[in-house]
Amino acid sequence: MNSMPQRLTFSARTAWDISETELARAITERRQRGLPLLDLTASNPTRCGFIYDEPAILSPLSNRDSLTYDPDPRGMLRAREAVAGYYADHGASVDPANLVLTTSTSEAYSYLFHLLCDPADEVLIAQPSYPLFDFLAQLENVRLVPYPLFYDHGWHIDAESLRRQITARTRAIALVHPNNPTGHFTKDEERQELEALCAEHGLALIVDEVFLDYSIAGHTGRSFSSGPHPVLTFVLSGLSKIAALPQMKAAWIAAFGPEPVRSHALDRLEVIGDTFLSMNAPIQCALPNWLADRTSLQNQISRRVENNLRSLDSLIASQRMISRLEVEAGWYAVLRVPALMSGERLAVRLVREHGLSIHPGYFFGFSGNGWLVPSLLTPENELQAGIEVLSRFFNRIGDDHEGCYQV
Repeated sequence: MNSMPQRLTFSARTAWDISETELARAITERRQRGLPLLDLTASNPTRCGFIYDEPAILSPLSNRDSLTYDPDPRGMLRAREAVAGYYADHGASVDPANLVLTTSTSEAYSYLFHLLCDPADEVLIAQPSYPLFDFLAQLENVRLVPYPLFYDHGWHIDAESLRRQITARTRAIALVHPNNPTGHFTKDEERQELEALCAEHGLALIVDEVFLDYSIAGHTGRSFSSGPHPVLTFVLSGLSKIAALPQMKAAWIAAFGPEPVRSHALDRLEVIGDTFLSMNAPIQCALPNWLADRTSLQNQISRRVENNLRSLDSLIASQRMISRLEVEAGWYAVLRVPALMSGERLAVRLVREHGLSIHPGYFFGFSGNGWLVPSLLTPENELQAGIEVLSRFFNRIGDDHEGCYQV
């Protein structure tokens, strides 16, 4: 008996263009041909040559308490107490009862989008920023609305533009502190402006602090976990950056703000957490040890970041084609280069003609052309070699286009 073929449909939320980009294709082709590739896009610390204390990391996973299933929708108390201790090191008092553990900051965002938003509601997000947010929001039927950052001897929030983006569907303002990839801290006066806007319009404030521990010498930033908290505020972080352990999948939400709204939010987050119970027992049992041992990896990363910044500045100091924007924290640098071609064309050309992979600015939502973003996690010799290639590339272009442009 013949049956009628059924037409399978998929959710509009997943209707992404997943075809390979020209840039990804260029990188794949070069690797398949066995050609060398200087990779200045490294973001995975476990693949960047840092020294991990294997016994100290792996032994906590053998804790016998992991054999007992005793779920808590907010996470094991001792794990939350360890997170509270982390914030105490930052001069903030955090009640473990106000913490909810998640497997990643991505999951933390998902929890908060479920908590705060109905379908088609809006969350304001700073731009430039990390592109993962677009996918997270789309999966939750939430609309992300960008508000601009501008650069003037440092990065700043354009508060008036942000205000104009607020509508009746806006539910929260989100920011990364320090920002990724611009590497700037949100200043206290900007925090006060954001809190005033949230109070005026009944919005929550979502603050992602995964790079908080990686300030550059001479710069500091205060955690949003430090009070006062005049509006409902959620601070996100996790082991991916704090302990350079992205594979261990441990993160959290810290809730702050006036009562009773904070308690109502936590009650609802508890139900969301109880629905999934996603964090496993071995990770929760090991989390206090990993947080306690975070300093070694942080010091290694900070040394490399600062060494790479010094090397980068030295390499571009004697030529006029590349400039570096100020960076206060994080793992990236932002370079301004001649805007003679589109960001994708530039990135593809660097891969195919010069064996250099570097993030073009559009990847992070920079407007216009002429932006490149190297990772400061890159091994020092590789970053130096890559910047030398970049300098030669633009010097040759400068010789061919003398007087045609200004950087």
